Amino acid sequence: MSINKEKDFGTPARANENNMVTLEIDGFKVTAPAGTSVMRAAASIGIEIPKLCATDSIEPFGSCRLCVVQIEGGRGMPASCTTPVAEGLKVVTQNKKLADVRRGIMELYISDHPLDCLTCSANGDCELQDMAGAVGLREVRYNPVETHLNAVKDESNPYFSFDPSKCIVCSRCVRACEETQGTFALTIDGRGFDSKVSPSQNQAFMDSECVSCGACVQACPTATLMEKSVIDNGQPEHAIVTTCAYCGVGCSFRAEMKGEQVIRMVPAKDGKANHGHSCVKGRFAFGYATHKDRITKPMIRASIHDAWKEVSWEEAINHAASELKRIQAKYGKDSIGGLTSSRCTNEEAYLVQKLIRAGFGNNNVDTCARVCHSPTGYGLKQTFGESSGTQDFDSVMKADVILVMGANPTDGHPVFGSQMKKRLRQGAKLIVIDPREIDLLKSPHIKTSHHLKLRPSTNVSIINALGYVVVTENLVDEEFVNARCDVASFEKWRKFIAEEHHSPEAAEAITGVPAAELRAAARLYATANNAAIYYGLGVTEHSQGSTTVIGIANLAMATGNLGHEGAGVNPLRGQNNVQGSCDMGSFPHELPGYRHVSDPATHQLFENAWQTKLSTEPGLRIPNMFEAALDGSFMGLYCEGEDIAQSDPNIKHVHAALRAMECVIVQDIFLNETAKFAHVFLPGASFLEKTGTFTNAERRISPVRQVMRPLAGYADWEVTQLLSNALGYPMTYSHPSEIMEEIAALTPSFHGVSYDKIDEMGSIQWPCNEETPDGTPIMHTEQFMRDDGKGLFMLTEYVATAEKVTPMFPLILTTGRILSQYNVGAQTRRTENVAWHSEDRLEIHPHDAEDRGVVTGDWVGIKSRAGETVLRALVTDKVQPGIVYTTFHFPESGANVITTDNSDWATNCPEYKVTAVQITKVLKPSEWQQSYNDFTEQQLEFLEQRKQHA
Repeated sequence: MSINKEKDFGTPARANENNMVTLEIDGFKVTAPAGTSVMRAAASIGIEIPKLCATDSIEPFGSCRLCVVQIEGGRGMPASCTTPVAEGLKVVTQNKKLADVRRGIMELYISDHPLDCLTCSANGDCELQDMAGAVGLREVRYNPVETHLNAVKDESNPYFSFDPSKCIVCSRCVRACEETQGTFALTIDGRGFDSKVSPSQNQAFMDSECVSCGACVQACPTATLMEKSVIDNGQPEHAIVTTCAYCGVGCSFRAEMKGEQVIRMVPAKDGKANHGHSCVKGRFAFGYATHKDRITKPMIRASIHDAWKEVSWEEAINHAASELKRIQAKYGKDSIGGLTSSRCTNEEAYLVQKLIRAGFGNNNVDTCARVCHSPTGYGLKQTFGESSGTQDFDSVMKADVILVMGANPTDGHPVFGSQMKKRLRQGAKLIVIDPREIDLLKSPHIKTSHHLKLRPSTNVSIINALGYVVVTENLVDEEFVNARCDVASFEKWRKFIAEEHHSPEAAEAITGVPAAELRAAARLYATANNAAIYYGLGVTEHSQGSTTVIGIANLAMATGNLGHEGAGVNPLRGQNNVQGSCDMGSFPHELPGYRHVSDPATHQLFENAWQTKLSTEPGLRIPNMFEAALDGSFMGLYCEGEDIAQSDPNIKHVHAALRAMECVIVQDIFLNETAKFAHVFLPGASFLEKTGTFTNAERRISPVRQVMRPLAGYADWEVTQLLSNALGYPMTYSHPSEIMEEIAALTPSFHGVSYDKIDEMGSIQWPCNEETPDGTPIMHTEQFMRDDGKGLFMLTEYVATAEKVTPMFPLILTTGRILSQYNVGAQTRRTENVAWHSEDRLEIHPHDAEDRGVVTGDWVGIKSRAGETVLRALVTDKVQPGIVYTTFHFPESGANVITTDNSDWATNCPEYKVTAVQITKVLKPSEWQQSYNDFTEQQLEFLEQRKQHA
């Protein structure tokens, strides 16, 4: 196989540069950190010791005995994978005695292994085959009476096959599941000849606890565990490293290819965010990129009641530009705007906001961060001076206490979730603040110190109670506060937070969390050497989302848990480039680098660079755009890569606003829900078809590299450029690297970023500039990013949400995500991931279900003040009594029909997590679902007719 494989050193590296030892291997001197295995030390100088049970992603096991060596003065033949280096050691890796032993071992392996190498799916990528050649095996003398050659395959998993007849029981898959993923779904059943790899309780893979992360497949040295895409298409012939386009972890992958066909996605071992690990989405769910639903021809129509017409790119772009000009001429300059995408690259987001500000002539630009992490941007900017998380992911491995609030890392950010689980298995303490029982609480070999099962909407009260304990029990890090923070603001906060109505006893009545639990959790967090906070949308998607973020920042500053490893405030970003789209100036009040549009110096800088007059007035936020559309003053929208018709709250209101607009331009790869309301459809490109960068939740800028040509002919940045030119604002970029050069020139935190540097380093974390040329893994190490360099404490009074439970709406609905699906599901619903989650379900506590005569599988109507929908029930004690929960991955579920317009006071981030509802048993879909199903069928018919009208 011609593909360049990543080198396997056999055992993991040891970080022990302060204790180096020198030894001799086959006469060659080699120096390695103490604790390094002899096998790895040998590999570092190009000596490859045969191995089967060893691989450098998991700890050595020493079971295959193929890697035996001889050591001068030592006894026997120790396994080199489990033998550590020592000063002055003299090792022999090859002689006749060793060769005879290895051949004998290989002979035993091969005697119980199918000899179908020429037709085997692993042919060309089989370590067993390679080792047979390496040891010089030429014959197999054994003819065992019993073998495993007739073992039955398990084909239950849609992405990989398990063929036990080819298993050599090396335990690599079992250890990968334990050490890398942390699921413990595999085991070795039986003893001796009866030993076999088995999913939990001898189940099929699909019925077991396996989460299909692919770690076992990657670890397998034979064809026992093999991707079905390789079985169907053969071995890949080249690889290109790129970055995953799912969640905010930003995993690095090798796209292994045949021509322009992706055969498999393999997590890159040197990926700084994922270290060779993956989840079911990034590893396997890439088929959407070439799905039959892809639209690759531009389309236009006069009305959403008309069929689509396929047209040329030139006609589509000119028509779109003409319509935008017409609307502005009729309704005024501010009557149009656009949305950047958190699924597109930094370069593409930058170009869209530039088009709107320079080409449209206004600041009516927003992004999906409005409905997820805008409170993070506001709260951390106010307190720390920068709108981003403080740590890199690896920092969690130094944490002594991990506080997870409003996040479900194993589902929403699974690769980082696995890293977090590893640290918890090592002994770090866990505090979870969540109304629901998340999977982290029941992970194997992890003991939760505290689960603060609060009532939805009471986040601020619980954070204030923690702060109360820190202050009143003298747990403040006075040295840190005096040296690093604005002391006047701290003293004001100290007095405020010590007021009795913030006490755990007062908070218990509000949150439902026992005061003793609150006190114990506060003490645990405040007294740890290193305590880290990780939070998600369960913090931000509230009417007091910004207040909670500020409260979290206060807590971290008060305890000194900032500016060093193992600590920090870490928002877990939901989409692959939410951080980047915000960095690029996608909010209506901020230019790239989070600088206000009215700041004179910033305004002049961008006017000079873009050679046009720019508005100093903040533009419309997404909710304001909807209101203006219904008022008749906002009539044109350019929406790149977002699906507001499914993802935004109270979608009946959203749909009404879209219907009111005269020209909706959607740029996407599918006819998503928003495109059903569009007048112009511009085909987009998947992440596999473009070059650029994504910025993940740890501020890591990673390369996105094109592995196939755009199916529609253009990458997204090129389409934006075409539209800008048609509108009369010239753009002349020839490559995304030129866009990044402009970003770096205009954005202080990006001054040192370039494609050459990213290629050299693999990825880089901003700020990257003259002061930090190699990037910044940990923020605020010396001082905060505010103008005076000091952290600012702010007061966080708890204000109850306006969304109240009543006898008519006695339950609280909260929403979230599930492992196998992603966001609005447009990508994952078009993959085999539907095998795990094919519909949104409503989780309901057994007590509430019994009161309503509901059992699992029943259809239930969910009614709120905003609307009504119907979902299938799932009765579970993962939710508390009085609380129900659902996901929002399927448009037909109508989850956002029932969410309300309530939003965060500072940012308008919707309060998705708190909706008062009533549940009743029903027999048919809701009126909205029936109506929307009819609308969708009509829109799909219009799509089918597009070629007839071309």
